[in-house]
Amino acid sequence: MWAICVAAAVSQITNPLLLAIAMAAVVFVVMSRRTDAPWARAFRWYIYLGLFVILTRVILYILVGAKTGDVVLVRLPTITMPSWAAGIQLLGPISLDGLVVAACEGLRLAAMFVCFGAANALANPRRLLRLLPSALRDVGTAVVVAVSVVPSLVLGVGRVTRAQQLRGDLRGGIHRIRRVGLPLMEETLERSLALAAAMDSRGYGALREQSRTSRLITGAVTFLGLIGVCVGLFGLLDQGDIPVKLSLGLLIGGLGLGVAGVALAGRRSPVTIYRPDPWGIPEALTLECGLWTVGLVYAALDAHPEAAAMPTSPLGVPGVPLLALAGFLVAALPGVFTPDPMSAGREVVGT
Repeated sequence: MWAICVAAAVSQITNPLLLAIAMAAVVFVVMSRRTDAPWARAFRWYIYLGLFVILTRVILYILVGAKTGDVVLVRLPTITMPSWAAGIQLLGPISLDGLVVAACEGLRLAAMFVCFGAANALANPRRLLRLLPSALRDVGTAVVVAVSVVPSLVLGVGRVTRAQQLRGDLRGGIHRIRRVGLPLMEETLERSLALAAAMDSRGYGALREQSRTSRLITGAVTFLGLIGVCVGLFGLLDQGDIPVKLSLGLLIGGLGLGVAGVALAGRRSPVTIYRPDPWGIPEALTLECGLWTVGLVYAALDAHPEAAAMPTSPLGVPGVPLLALAGFLVAALPGVFTPDPMSAGREVVGT
C-alpha cells in the first residue's frame, strides 16, 4: 500500500524535480530495507525499464509527436502521410519544448515503474498471497506468478551464467544466447512442475460442495455489486442527470454487495493459515506514511496547480511546493523507523 500511495502521488505530476525527489525517496527505502531474496535483487531492472521508457517516449516524440514550440533544435524532413492518416506527422522540426515535455512524461512513467519495483522488492509475494480473501486466492496466485516471473528469470540467468563461467565457457554473442536459453528453459520447466506438485499437495484448487441456490445467490450478489459500482462511478464522473447523492449511494451499496459476494464466495474455498503474519506498529506507520504522502502532494497541487508540470512557455525551472516536498520526505521515513531486514526473518508486510 505504501508503494501504491507513492505511485498515486507521482501519477499526477510531470515536474521533474518532484519526480526525482519521489524516486530518490523510494530508492532510499528499498536500499535500506530490502532483503537478499531473488525478487529484491531484481529492483535494478525496474530502474533500467524506467530509463527505457523515457528513451522510448522521446523517440516517439521525434517520430510522430506533435511538433510545437518556439526553440527549434533540429529541422528533420517531414514525411507526408496518406489521407487516411492525415493527423499523423512523421519527423519534422524538433523543438526543445517538445523534447522536455516528452522526457517529463516518460519520467513520470519511469517513477511509477520504480514504485512498482519497490513493492516487488520489499514485499514477499508469497506472504502477501496469504492476506487475500479466499475467493480471490486463484486471482492472487496468478498475480504472484506474474510478478515473480522477472525476478525468477534474472536469478536463473545468473545461475546459468555463473555455471558456464566456472566451466570456462566465456564466449558471447549468439552462442551465449543459445547456451543460456536452453538450460534456462529446462530449469523453468522443472521449477514449474515442482511448484504444481507442491500446490497440489497443499490443497490449492480444493472446493467445498455448495448447493445450486447458494451459488446463484453468490453470483447475483456479486453481479449486482459490480453493476452498482459501475453506475455509481459513471454518475459521479458524468455529473449529468444522475444526482450526486444517488450516485454515491449506488457506489457505496455496490461496494458493500461486492464485499458480501467475495465473503460468500470465500466460504467455498477451504483455506487455513499455519503462520499468520502480524500487523504491528511498523506496518501501520508504513501505511500511514503512504497516506500522508498522497494527502500532502494532492494538497500542494491543489494550492499550487502550476507546480504539477514543467513550465514550457517559456521554458523555466519548475517550482517545488513545500507541502509536496514534505510529502515525499515522509515517503522516505519507512527506510528509517522500520526494522532492519533479515534474510530469513521478519519482513515489512505493509509495503
